[in-house]
Order: sequence, then C-alpha cells, then structure tokens
Amino acid sequence: MVEVQETVDYTEQLRRAALRVTRPRLAVMQAVDAHPHADTDTIVSAVRSGGLPDVSRQAVYDVLGALTEAGLVRRIQPSGSLARYESRVGDNHHHVVCRVCGAVEDVDCAIGETPCLAASDAHGYEVDEAEVIYWGLCPACQSHQASEPQP
Repeated sequence: MVEVQETVDYTEQLRRAALRVTRPRLAVMQAVDAHPHADTDTIVSAVRSGGLPDVSRQAVYDVLGALTEAGLVRRIQPSGSLARYESRVGDNHHHVVCRVCGAVEDVDCAIGETPCLAASDAHGYEVDEAEVIYWGLCPACQSHQASEPQP
C-alpha cells in the first residue's frame, strides 16, 4: 500500500486549526494543492490514486467541509458549475472562468481604485470579503474558436 505523502506543512496547518491529523485529511490537502480549482470528483480520484484507494466519497466530502470551515481550503462555485476547492486562502483574490471549457484561474485583486469592491450601502453588515468572477474565453478555447470555419 502506498503511504500518503505527509509533509510538516499540512500537519502543522491541521494542528494550528485544532484539527486531528488523519490520513484522509492529509491526502485531501495534498490533492487540493496538486489540483487547484478541482471539483470533488477530481479530488476523490486524486486521493484514491495517491494512496487511499478505499476512501469513501462521503469521507472526502466531510474532510473538505471541515477544511473549508477551518479556513484551510476555500470553496468556490462559479455560476452554473460544480463547487471547486483551492488551497490559496490567505488573500481575497478573484477568479477568471472560461465560458466554454470551465477552466478557472486565479486573478489577484485589482490595484488602484476599485469602486466595484466597496459596497455603496452595506446595510449594517461588516463586509470582510468581496467576490469577483471574471468570465471569458481561455487561450485554448480562443485558439480552437479561431481555427473553426465560420458559417
């Protein structure tokens, strides 16, 4: 049986979040790091092929929930797509999503004046995060679209 590659970093992150260090948690953290913006099916497959072939889908869902609640992973769900997970949690970055293939990439926050990120009326809420998703066509889909014959 292949052992889950344990790193001090994942172990420390779990301990700092007051979570028990378990093989499924380590494997899920490793899978999320290796597959940014992956959906749950991709993470389940990565965990199973990475050393835990018998892990249940429910166990992975439970781990993702615990890691998200602890702030160790971030769950994003662009409109019309499945939930996806990433390990980049230390900032308020945004995403760009391809309308054709669904590819997702990180976009750092805008620099300079950002009027759309400041709520004109927060209705008494203490706003701590703004989420922006940019939509368009990724380079691969642009190339494919450009090479298709036009009607």
